[in-house]
Amino acid sequence: MDQSVLVRLEAEYARGISSASILDVLASLGVKFSEATLRKWVQLGLLPRSVRVGRKGKHAGSQGMYPTTIVRQILQIKEMLSDGLTIEQVQHDVLFVRGDLEELRRSLSKVFVTLESAIDKVDSQPLRYSVAQDLSLARALADQLVDRLAQAESRLVRKVGLEVEAATG
Repeated sequence: MDQSVLVRLEAEYARGISSASILDVLASLGVKFSEATLRKWVQLGLLPRSVRVGRKGKHAGSQGMYPTTIVRQILQIKEMLSDGLTIEQVQHDVLFVRGDLEELRRSLSKVFVTLESAIDKVDSQPLRYSVAQDLSLARALADQLVDRLAQAESRLVRKVGLEVEAATG
């Protein structure tokens, strides 16, 4: 999967993605995935739970929104399964550090949103510009860091999973 496609999708759904949109995106990528599988993988802890987000308007209710990275996670899990790992091996391996990486990604995002909103309150244009540049660079570095950690984790999971399979097979 082309990383630029995933980055674009994550930017498009920056505020979260509904289960229906997840299925639509995966279908557009030619990936077979069902609502039942989504629910099962969430129950198993392979994927994060949705967060209820209120809709604008009176009596509009709320909608379950998943983190934008869920499409990336689903594709990684499907790849691991196609590599021959069992759902139990994937469950063990995904719980290895993937949850921590997602929490790190969310925490960093909150930090950037808070700092970026504080910039608007600064009177000095030069200071606003300077801090905005620093935050832009820091956000890019944070994204690279989390992506690099996820890649390392993914390679380790595959290696460990294949070694476990070879030892038991």
